Amino acid sequence: MSLQHSSSTPQQRPAQPVPGCGSIIDAQGREVPITEQMIQQACRELEDSRQNLAKKKG
Repeated sequence: MSLQHSSSTPQQRPAQPVPGCGSIIDAQGREVPITEQMIQQACRELEDSRQNLAKKKG
């Protein structure tokens, strides 16, 4: 599984909350809106971990 990228150069956008996506509570108890960058980072980390697992099994 791999992420599809629409462009060869990453676009830098300001951290905007994703509409209807919700929030997380940080270590200080503050509500932090979930941004697109947070979601993309989580997807990259998941993809990397899956690839590393596949290499270990292979």
